[in-house]
Amino acid sequence: MTMSVDLPFPDLALQQRLRHYITATWDTLTRDLSHPTLATADFKVEGSDTTTATLIYISDREDATAVLATIRSKIGNRADGIEIRTLPPEPTAITEHGLLYLPGPYVVPGGRFNEFYGWDSYFIQRGLILAGRPTLAASMVEQALYEVEHYGTVLNANRTYYLTRSHPPVLSLMVKAQFEVSPNKIWLSNLLPLLEKFYYYWRVPPHLNQATGLSRYFDLGEGPAPEVEHSERDENGLTHYDRVRAFLRVNDPSSYDKNLYYNRDADTLTELAFKGDRSMRESGFDPTDRFGALNLDVIHYAPVCLNVLLYRMERDLAEFHRLVDRDACSEIWDARADASAEAIEKYFWNEEAGLYFDFSLRTNQQRHYPFLTTFWPMWAGLCSKSQAARIRNNLAFFRCAGGLMTSTRHTGEQWDAPFVWAPLQLLAVLGLERYGFHTEAREIARDFIAMAAACFDSSGVLSEKYDGERCSTDVVDRIDFGYSSNESGFGWSNAVLLEFLQRFS
Repeated sequence: MTMSVDLPFPDLALQQRLRHYITATWDTLTRDLSHPTLATADFKVEGSDTTTATLIYISDREDATAVLATIRSKIGNRADGIEIRTLPPEPTAITEHGLLYLPGPYVVPGGRFNEFYGWDSYFIQRGLILAGRPTLAASMVEQALYEVEHYGTVLNANRTYYLTRSHPPVLSLMVKAQFEVSPNKIWLSNLLPLLEKFYYYWRVPPHLNQATGLSRYFDLGEGPAPEVEHSERDENGLTHYDRVRAFLRVNDPSSYDKNLYYNRDADTLTELAFKGDRSMRESGFDPTDRFGALNLDVIHYAPVCLNVLLYRMERDLAEFHRLVDRDACSEIWDARADASAEAIEKYFWNEEAGLYFDFSLRTNQQRHYPFLTTFWPMWAGLCSKSQAARIRNNLAFFRCAGGLMTSTRHTGEQWDAPFVWAPLQLLAVLGLERYGFHTEAREIARDFIAMAAACFDSSGVLSEKYDGERCSTDVVDRIDFGYSSNESGFGWSNAVLLEFLQRFS
């Protein structure tokens, strides 16, 4: 739906309807094995829906008989259709994809995203805390920690085809949010080894670039992503990969050598193209032209977003160790955070532009691509007051009727202009508030509320993303790459809107 861009702030009646919708939707989006067919249904891989056999994979640290007995204790004879398989040592040995077991309840984003997603879960957790759902919010943290223990990292999501990649690292933020609600030092002390394990997933090769000390996104798998081949098709039946190949056939991107990603003679994508495609999905920004056209060059970039999140994790770990009286460990983590802060300043800040830019490890230069993650160092407290003022003065690059657009460029990709995404609104608003720009933060939040509320008033749902120029949820005609659907639900939109309503209405 498309709205007028001159939108009024929602009246109290509409605000109340929004709150009722969000309250009801937490339950609609909750998954656990009390309803196994609802949890295992997957609309991204062919043949996986609510009518097929219920296939669940467990790690080799779990006992299949015990897991099935636990499920049977919850649902009785309905467990007869469940098949439990133990994961093979290598994900490439999996021939039939399925759900990865999580022991507790969790909230999914919605629509085609019927799984526990990495960075979505932090925003959802915040919403659950605000909504007075502390038990479910606590369970979100426990499922993320379970993934680290049993699957090696917080996964992109709990499906077998996601075993080779993670998602933007927000686990320490989730732990901190939970500890503030329920300050249990024994719980905090016991989970620190898992949190540190997750940290080192990102701070060793291949994710770590040793020359700069910065990290990058890097999917450990090879070849086309199974969920992309099946689900990201257009009205002509062409997959995302078909469209990428067609684009490279006739275009020569200035951002990289296309021969790295496209074989002219065979008219095929290279293995490096599939590696790049997979890795940009680990970034959560799938796709944009931020890391070169269609994000294919992402493994050759140190991104602002990832390294700011890792800096926050280092500061959080320092704080957590202090809280459990391990001051020597705390000093080590503070030193690591100091080093990260220096690297972020050195490689990402651009004094002339007054923005933070991603750094190309291949060209040894910043890529001047204004993107909304420039506010993340503000959110993390990494900026000086003068740097924060420079970024604030560049707000006009991103401003639109519905808040802040992700970038300044219209590329036909969902993480570029003119699209508005809830989590990026929240982090920008929090960053502006941290440095005293309260008027700007309030205006952005209220514009986002007005757009989301107007679309909700017409459609009855909150959506994954918005066209911020037209104040619309109709995005099909403006997205050429990736998936053009706009999922309803929607976990992080619900959470951010609830937070903005409570703070700015």
